[in-house]
Amino acid sequence: MMDNKYLVEVQNLQQYFPVAGSKLFEKKVVKAVDNVSFGIKKGETLGLVGESGCGKTTTGRTLLRLYEPTSGKIFFDGQDITKVNMLPYRQKMQIVFQDPYASLDPRMTVGDIIGEAIDIHHLAASKKDRQDQIISVLSTVGLNSEHANRYPHEFSGGQRQRVGIARALAVNPQFIVCDEPVSALDVSIQAQVVNMFEKLQEEMGLTYLFIAHDLSIVKHISNRIGVMYLGKMVELADSYELTFHSVHPYTKSLISAIPIADPETSRKSKRIVLEGDVPSPVNPPSGCRFRTRCPYADELCAAQEPEWKEVSTGHYAACHHLDKVN
Repeated sequence: MMDNKYLVEVQNLQQYFPVAGSKLFEKKVVKAVDNVSFGIKKGETLGLVGESGCGKTTTGRTLLRLYEPTSGKIFFDGQDITKVNMLPYRQKMQIVFQDPYASLDPRMTVGDIIGEAIDIHHLAASKKDRQDQIISVLSTVGLNSEHANRYPHEFSGGQRQRVGIARALAVNPQFIVCDEPVSALDVSIQAQVVNMFEKLQEEMGLTYLFIAHDLSIVKHISNRIGVMYLGKMVELADSYELTFHSVHPYTKSLISAIPIADPETSRKSKRIVLEGDVPSPVNPPSGCRFRTRCPYADELCAAQEPEWKEVSTGHYAACHHLDKVN
């Protein structure tokens, strides 16, 4: 048992995928998530950002054991759930997928999509109770009772994502992994959906892991933010602290890319453009993974992996040259 400061915690999580077509004796793997540790307190939102392919989604899915972790430990409310039967925990831990087109069964009505979760966990006492629950959860996400009889293709992207959120809420969970839930939506709809997540959190006391590659959205919704690069967590801090006092060169470049509405400030701010491309996760650089694109890299960065350490209270980073960068 561990202390219940966190509702969800992962320790040294690793998720390696075998590479198809690698020779018999040299088993190549993609180190999608490599030794990542963090905790999420009850009622808070932890944002997870990084560019495509950095392992954010894999972290979220492994945490829910949609992928079995290669190694490491996952705790929920103090219980080690790394190897247990997940069915009882599925009710408490849900996910909203990135693509509202692919994650809903086109042959099922919206009522059946939401009702399926209620049936699996035996949450309805009768048919009428089931129907009432479906309508209630639809109204929670801003849809009405007529929508229950329609099919996913009859909805817009934003409405489909609301159906996906309703499906997650139907089992009354405590924790939701929001896997880039707004990246497939128009900008005008994005704000509505993000505001809805915040409202639901207040009303239902939900805890979120909010995954996105758009730092401006994550900054708006998160209490704390973790930054990932090529399977590693490189920085983790309070949302305000990370935005205004980031210490890792990668985080600094991500923050410099956030558009600023004020033209005066925008002209004065300096954009940090990274050189080169993201290396292959099959063959990542030795030592610090970020070194091939980092302006401060030297021999030490190539030889040794930087230690994950607390820079100031609650602010963690992994970099050899924090003194140079800052």
